[in-house]
Amino acid sequence: QPRELIGIGIGVPGPVEHSSGRPMRPPIMPGWDGYDVPAHVRRDFDVPVLVDNDVNIMALGEHAMAHPDVEHLLFVKVATGIGAGIISGGRLHRGAVGAAGDLGHVAAPHAPDVLCSCGNVGCLEAVASGPAISKALKEIDIVAESNRDIVDLVRGGNIPAALSVRQAGRTIGEVLATCVSLLNPQVIVIGGSLVQAGESLIAGVREVVYGRSLPLATGVLQIVPATTGVQAGVIGAATMVIQHALTADRVDLAIAQSAS
Repeated sequence: QPRELIGIGIGVPGPVEHSSGRPMRPPIMPGWDGYDVPAHVRRDFDVPVLVDNDVNIMALGEHAMAHPDVEHLLFVKVATGIGAGIISGGRLHRGAVGAAGDLGHVAAPHAPDVLCSCGNVGCLEAVASGPAISKALKEIDIVAESNRDIVDLVRGGNIPAALSVRQAGRTIGEVLATCVSLLNPQVIVIGGSLVQAGESLIAGVREVVYGRSLPLATGVLQIVPATTGVQAGVIGAATMVIQHALTADRVDLAIAQSAS
């Protein structure tokens, strides 16, 4: 019922200015640049509307359901794009304006000068995402037009596809090894559609991260697949709304309003 609604949480695939909820130059949905998503939704619902990057929301969902006792967690989505959600001290960290965790547009070490959708070259997303794997497979006459096709090929025993996914994992691992040195997470969760390919992707990530990062950091580090699947975003959006509703100021206001 509308009267029972305390807020609406929305995730979008791209950078979001946290204070306004507006997407900011999202590479895969340029028509949404600067669009006031909260205002549009509030035309029909008179409640707070919270908008965030989809990976941040997935990080909240995975943390809440699968790792509630973990204080330091890095959630990495590998799909059409690549991004990360950073949980530190038990809280999601968005950075100064909401741009934290934009892992896909970090320069990948030893990467070729492949043009990325953001306009730069050599970005992690340009060489290790689903479309990048599809392109690599096409060069050896293997057709994989979607992430689902890649997953099906790997699960079906296609060795070149499995090797391509594992190499993507290694490339992602090179960037994550730096993140481990900077953030010292207890858990790295790998999610997104390509994790459904099985161990190939995560094995590549583990190979590089455990080999490249210092023992002090890797001694407690687990690198695991996401467990919440497609529900991560829904759970995370609900978590974001609940956290917003239960801030000290809002609880005090609700108590004051109920007493008056």
